[in-house]
Amino acid sequence: MFISNAYAQAPTDMLGLGGNLTSFLPLVLMFVVMYFLMIRPQQKRAKEQKAMMDALAKGDEVVTAGGILGKVSKVTDVYVTLEVAAGTEIVVQKPSVTTLLPKGTLKAL
Repeated sequence: MFISNAYAQAPTDMLGLGGNLTSFLPLVLMFVVMYFLMIRPQQKRAKEQKAMMDALAKGDEVVTAGGILGKVSKVTDVYVTLEVAAGTEIVVQKPSVTTLLPKGTLKAL
C-alpha cells in the first residue's frame, strides 16, 4: 500500500559503459574550463615576465614590486641596480621588477 514497486533499469548498452562515461564528463569539462581560464593565462604571463627580465638593459625605466620607479644603471644575472634619484642607486632582485615603462616616462632622473 505505502511501498511502491521497484523496477530494474535497462542498461544503456551491452557493456554498461555509457553511464560511467557520462558521469566523468562534467569532471573533464570542469578541468578543460579551468585550464583555459586559469592555467593557460598564468603560463602566458610568466613567459612574458621572463622575457621582460631577460631583455632588461641599461637605461630602461622600470617599476618594482614595491612601487619604486627607477632607471636601470646596471644588470647582472640576479640583481638590477636602479637609479631612483640623481646620484641615488638601489640594488633589487631581478624578479622584483614587474613593469617596463616606455622611454621618457621618468623625466626627473
